Amino acid sequence: MQLDSALAVAGITGLFGLIILVVLWPGEKQGARLLAKWGVRNPTADQVPVAVRYLRRRRFWYPWLFLGLPLIPGATNLVGERTANSLVFVVLLGGLAAEILAQRPSREPRREAVLAPRGVLDFAPLWTIIVSGLATLAALVHLAVLRQWGPLAVTVGAAAVSWIIVLLAVRRPAAGDPEVDQALRVRSARVALGLGTGTAATLGWTVGDFTSFLAFVVTVAAFLAIVGPPPKQRAKITAAR
Repeated sequence: MQLDSALAVAGITGLFGLIILVVLWPGEKQGARLLAKWGVRNPTADQVPVAVRYLRRRRFWYPWLFLGLPLIPGATNLVGERTANSLVFVVLLGGLAAEILAQRPSREPRREAVLAPRGVLDFAPLWTIIVSGLATLAALVHLAVLRQWGPLAVTVGAAAVSWIIVLLAVRRPAAGDPEVDQALRVRSARVALGLGTGTAATLGWTVGDFTSFLAFVVTVAAFLAIVGPPPKQRAKITAAR
């Protein structure tokens, strides 16, 4: 892609990202909804700002990532021209940037110390790891058979980024009270694994035959199952606000 064309595409996608940022910029309502969805019953006024900051750290990067992606040589060819591909990568990289920033020690006082060491399985159930791994492996084998090395490399890279996010979510300093901290770590881990699976779906199954379509549908179903909180963690917001 020529530089002028790349700049034009970057301008359009950057504007698209800015619109998304404005529309999705979170406030207290979105923060309370997030906490309730991931198991914090009746979020309090002290808990909600932690969730709002969590969301803003991710969404802040959307315009810049949409702007920068077309300027990377070969990125359009590797990622593909589907809007879904770009969305998955922007959300994935936004999550990575947010988790890196979250590694800084929190300025807020820690209310309780968690004495037992926590690992990946405390935030991502074993079945999500297995399903994500199998879906990604199937897509990689399919791409290797078709000798589509570019999409294969991107799928591997997305899987690696998703696991980096999971590991960073496990080790980052605590934020908020233990209930909020647990909910946000679980969300980070599951969404990251889901986005890696989503990449396998959008890049691994592009051939227009019934078998590929069926594999695509199954992988998308796996993605939706992984990124959603388990029913027992969902809570209803009552008079918290």
